[in-house]
Amino acid sequence: MFKAVLNDVDLLKAPLIAISEIVDEAVFRLEKDGIKLRAADRAMVAAVDFYLASTAFDSYEIDEPKEIGLNIENFVSVLKRASAKDVLVLELKESKLNVILQNSSRRRFSLPLLEISQEEVPQIEQLEFNTKVSLDSDVLEQSIKDAAVVADSLLLEATPSKFCMIAEGDISRAEVELEKGNEALSELTTKDVSRARYPLDYLKKMIKGKKISDKVSLEFSTDYPLKLTFSVLDKCKLSFVLAPRVVEE
Repeated sequence: MFKAVLNDVDLLKAPLIAISEIVDEAVFRLEKDGIKLRAADRAMVAAVDFYLASTAFDSYEIDEPKEIGLNIENFVSVLKRASAKDVLVLELKESKLNVILQNSSRRRFSLPLLEISQEEVPQIEQLEFNTKVSLDSDVLEQSIKDAAVVADSLLLEATPSKFCMIAEGDISRAEVELEKGNEALSELTTKDVSRARYPLDYLKKMIKGKKISDKVSLEFSTDYPLKLTFSVLDKCKLSFVLAPRVVEE
């Protein structure tokens, strides 16, 4: 048995919209402490790690842990039908996930559970980073948009005193520089100078997670994967891991 009631639909809708940009099908783990999802895209360039705590729900009932496969695009299409005033009810019944939207009326959608072979996902918790940067989500979004004007990748560079986001084309260059102490840069810690380049087509998808939080953390090292995380206190956490684009000198 699984039944959960959520008043703030965006806590589930916003993360899944961003996740749907990276993976189309995934296995959700329904556990005592909340809903979890970890999956990689088909190209194994990016991975997602999502957690929605049981304490974020107004009611959360589960008798034993379960794994359910869902088409994320279908799930998102249903969640997009919810308004801010709707109460979301998730109920597992007869090999289907019932998604109920309650307000002045009661609307029910039934999503079939899928048999999904789980691809091996990188052990995200084992990654070790030299640098961590926390900044305003809007600043990162604008930097990604600026970079896309001149290039197809974004170079992240961190020193103990500043953080830079740089894009270089054949004749053009875009750069955003944030010095330590800048109000938009809430954290900058680094063991050494870190430089790594990442594909913009993925970053443009991942930044859609900004609807979860107005802050984002970036963890990376030189020519090493990037971990990009949005979180809402201890209720909701969405992380993306992106492989670097290593350029041979």
